[in-house]
Amino acid sequence: MTNSISANDREKQKRRAILASYVGTTLEYYDFLLYGVAAALVFPKIFFVTLDPLAATLSSFATFAVGYFARPLGAVVFGHYGDRIGRKNVLIVTLILMGMASVLIGLLPTYEQVGIAAPVLLVLLRLLQGVAIGGEWGGATLMSMEHAKPKGRGFAVSLVSAGGPTGAVLGTLVMTPFTLLPSEQFLSWGWRVPFLISALLMILGLVIRRTVQETPEYEAARKAMAAKGGPKSIPLVTVFRYNKAQVFSGVMGGLAPLSFATFAAAFLLNYSVEVGHSRTSALIALTIANFLNIFTLPLFGAVSDRVGRRPMMITGALAGVVLIWPIFLLVHTTSFMALVLAMVLAMPVIQALMGGVFNTWISEKFAADVRYSGIALTFQIASTLGAGLSPLIATSLLAASGSNSPEWVAVYFGAICLISCIAYALGNERFDKELPAYTVHEQNTEKRDSGIHKQMV
Repeated sequence: MTNSISANDREKQKRRAILASYVGTTLEYYDFLLYGVAAALVFPKIFFVTLDPLAATLSSFATFAVGYFARPLGAVVFGHYGDRIGRKNVLIVTLILMGMASVLIGLLPTYEQVGIAAPVLLVLLRLLQGVAIGGEWGGATLMSMEHAKPKGRGFAVSLVSAGGPTGAVLGTLVMTPFTLLPSEQFLSWGWRVPFLISALLMILGLVIRRTVQETPEYEAARKAMAAKGGPKSIPLVTVFRYNKAQVFSGVMGGLAPLSFATFAAAFLLNYSVEVGHSRTSALIALTIANFLNIFTLPLFGAVSDRVGRRPMMITGALAGVVLIWPIFLLVHTTSFMALVLAMVLAMPVIQALMGGVFNTWISEKFAADVRYSGIALTFQIASTLGAGLSPLIATSLLAASGSNSPEWVAVYFGAICLISCIAYALGNERFDKELPAYTVHEQNTEKRDSGIHKQMV
């Protein structure tokens, strides 16, 4: 009877951990991606008013990228404490930090009111958002994965990944009614309301996260380390010493799914408006795509528990190489349904095939004692290079072409998909294996270090 109760309790904790991670990630990404919508539609007109429209858009997307450059810092800081004091405690801090930064963005004065101080404050708050999400992603992923059984890790993590598009849907649903206001009212106060709502969402997230227990894998790793006299080095140092190949493989593999996420949410949104679609139509099309992504991410994650991570991600990368061209052709039509189809191909098809699996794939590369630091650093470097820079690079390529011709942009995203495809093809599978509790350096045997290091890649 005791074993049955214990098993039931573990199952309840798993469901609670997945729910808390999903809800928390939804709220975090609501805040973070809401900024992407505002960067495309609002910030060029109120924070960069002294620049011409193209330069203002480039500057706005540059501040968008700043958040991604701050994410590795959040990964390093919160990854360290997540490996030392636990996943749960860190996730509470990241949620508070994100909520506060978002509310303050909603209260910012414009350039006309305070001059250069306005964009400076915007950049600083975007940095705080980046630091928060840099720590959030790793903890939420591990809270779900480390509560799940080996053959259920892909589905558990992909449910948390679905929090990203859920947050984006929530953000655009909240923002869209305000876009229907007269332009003057939308730019003066309408865009601010969705950011201020973050305060309520932050409170909801904190209430849910306080009910979750620490993960059993982390507790096992902590006890194993304690039995050996405690950890011998800082987690990040261990990652750089023994897991360099895992980090490099993960970064290369993350370029495509993370680039495609902001390709649709930021660049394609702005581009569709530039070629003639209305602002409201573009937001609705993006919302439909993100809504479908909520379901395709877990679907592909569950399939990866049966067939492996690599087949799913390779399929998504090759689809990106081929489908990037019809995506642009569809956007250039005047049809709303064609625009919806373009967004759907980009997000719930291409991005989801890779993104629904990628988080689990890199999590399985690291032992539990440094897993938070390892996956947070890997993901955030990939996110900075991929998601953070992609809208800026794509807009620059478009500007360099001197027209609305997107051929070079398509070549750019196709090349990124090829790079990630190579990383997937060369990476090993661990989707059906138990993962180690601690890293090999604790064994103090160079021969075994080398052998296990190769297995972990």
